[in-house]
Amino acid sequence: MDFSLNGVAPLYVAGAIIVSYFLGTTPSALMVAKRGGVDVTAEGSGNPGTSNVVRLLGWKYGLVVFIADVLKGSASVGIAYYLTHQFGDGLNVSYLAYACAYAAVIGHTFPVTRGFKGGKGVATGGGTMFVLYPMMSAVLCTSWFVLRKITGKSAVASLVITIAVPVYVTATVGFGQPDSWQIAAVLGLVGLVIIRHLPNIRRIRANEELAA
Repeated sequence: MDFSLNGVAPLYVAGAIIVSYFLGTTPSALMVAKRGGVDVTAEGSGNPGTSNVVRLLGWKYGLVVFIADVLKGSASVGIAYYLTHQFGDGLNVSYLAYACAYAAVIGHTFPVTRGFKGGKGVATGGGTMFVLYPMMSAVLCTSWFVLRKITGKSAVASLVITIAVPVYVTATVGFGQPDSWQIAAVLGLVGLVIIRHLPNIRRIRANEELAA
């Protein structure tokens, strides 16, 4: 494993990760909901994410939040790809790309600017996957909307597509291959999103999960 991150200077590496984290902290749901006259952290489920905005203000507002959160993740990985391209790594998946993906999702779920109380990380994590695995992401994004329509619950749809991500990556990369480290990297991201959904899982099991 090349811990020099393909030759990218440490200063650029640190800068990319820090920028990605703070991109993740951008309070998309709070800003959009405020425009609609709602404090998204005090109403509905209290979660500052797409589902709660949809629940409180409808799909038009929710779609804006969803796109903004996806862009946070995509932009973070895009920064990594730009830097590694500048340093001769081309557009291959790199350690820096995953480091920035983690930083963005952690920034979204545990924002230092809001007392480490953030969202669930699905849209931002999905944004990172759109750059890392575009074909998979297109299929899973469509699947999310279908599952959400069938179940009436965003949390159920989110959990299903989240679990599907490492399955796809494992099938694509394969164990024992040079890029098999990506499986562990994806499992870490998936684990973080699932941990953030533990309250939802408990409510689903008790048949108390809110519709949205």
